[in-house]
Amino acid sequence: MFLLLRGVRSGPRLSASLAGLVLAGYVVTVGYTPSVLRAALMAAVGLLALFLGRQRAAMPALAFAVCVLVLYDPEMAVRFGFAMSVAATAALVVLAPRWVGSLRSRGVPVGFASAGVVPLVAFLATAPLIAGMAGEVSLVAVGANILATPVVAVTTVLGALATATAGAAPWLGELLARSAWPGLSWLLLVARGAADVPAGVLGWPDGWLGGGLAALLSLSCVLACRYRTPRRVLAACLVLALVVWAAARLSAPGWPPASWAVIACDVGQGDGLLLATGEAGSAVVVDTGSARSGMVACLDRVGVDRVPLLVVTHLHEDHYGDLPAVLDGTQVDAVAVGPGRTPERAWTAVVNAARDENVPLVELAPGDAMSWPRLDLRVLGPRHVPAEQAAEPGGTAVNDLSLAVTADTPAGRILLPGDGEVAAQGDLLAAGHDLRADVLKVPHHGSGNTRDDFLRAVAPDVAVISVGEGNQHDHPDTAVVDQLTGAGTRIARTDRAGDIAVVPARDGIVIARRY
Repeated sequence: MFLLLRGVRSGPRLSASLAGLVLAGYVVTVGYTPSVLRAALMAAVGLLALFLGRQRAAMPALAFAVCVLVLYDPEMAVRFGFAMSVAATAALVVLAPRWVGSLRSRGVPVGFASAGVVPLVAFLATAPLIAGMAGEVSLVAVGANILATPVVAVTTVLGALATATAGAAPWLGELLARSAWPGLSWLLLVARGAADVPAGVLGWPDGWLGGGLAALLSLSCVLACRYRTPRRVLAACLVLALVVWAAARLSAPGWPPASWAVIACDVGQGDGLLLATGEAGSAVVVDTGSARSGMVACLDRVGVDRVPLLVVTHLHEDHYGDLPAVLDGTQVDAVAVGPGRTPERAWTAVVNAARDENVPLVELAPGDAMSWPRLDLRVLGPRHVPAEQAAEPGGTAVNDLSLAVTADTPAGRILLPGDGEVAAQGDLLAAGHDLRADVLKVPHHGSGNTRDDFLRAVAPDVAVISVGEGNQHDHPDTAVVDQLTGAGTRIARTDRAGDIAVVPARDGIVIARRY
């Protein structure tokens, strides 16, 4: 709106004022959610600077906006989204005009200068926060934003007009919505293409150390744009880092390792395992981790595009949460569940996810067996379904309804007990099954609700613990780890090693990690 008004020669104050009214209408239309209010106030800061015509007025306005938002919703003070919005806005009002002006003085058209500078300064301002929070730095963010920028304004305006007219004139609303679709398609194409760029995300230390290092690098980039000596030093450091990174990548083994039998995906505090079937691009999946936990990315890294069976061991979110994403991005032939039907909302979510993708839902019971060229599955439990199953059981009751499965693979027998706790483990022992296994997926992320006699009965050579780094449950339990190591079991943890692969070898089992 501001650019349109300026295009018809309206003054900057009138343009900023009318654009502010449109911004207020946008907030009313979308809703007073914290993210909308945050974005609107940050935009209002920019408009105020334009209205006053003074760059120095922007920072006091930004400080005032921050105070208002934190008073309105104190929880914003500890939200990363809020911190990133403030940092990006500060960079846009302090750095962007100077950099655009510098480029214009060198003959670069203002449109091209702004298109490149805006995403660059926003990236430099937010990269330290993202690095400290997520432990990664994107190498494609600036390019993706540059490609997306040309269609954002047009698509947003068409969408807003479609919303405003759909009630009174549905045909016009539909026409406007269809007109917005090419822009939306381009945004989706850019987002998916950027996400698929090999090595597009650089691993980075998280926490204060990672954030501090990223902040130092961002500051170096800012200084390098202004002074010659920092520019030379930064260039030398980047070349050295590139050489070291390339050497590490070339010397590291490929992923996945050849002839892998099972891979425990690093899905944080949850479970997500792949069992090789012996067919190219195919694996049985046992649990999917929480929503947005990265299970789809793990499947992509391993090269799995077909899942003949996806097993949901029980209805806790850290075991089924990423099911919709896996079903959407991978060919899944069937989803298998156990006898548990609670929590009801979880059961409904699993049923709806399978129904939306037309994937059949099957129930497994003890004694069921399935085979593939290099994989044999057998269901051992749960043996008992409590009478209170019709009610909403607690966490332990849901855990004890976990499907317990053995998998015979070229690497030996693997026992996958889900999150089965003391009662479920006791049932397996009482059933008289031969629980000995070469590899144990430690139940319930290594919690203290693991029986000593159960671990002795399994006596694994390798114990895989799927657990999130710094989780609030203090998993795995120290006593469980000590008992396993005391028995000579090798332990592999996803919170320390990332993705873990179990590979058969002539002299036993090899544990591999993704570098």
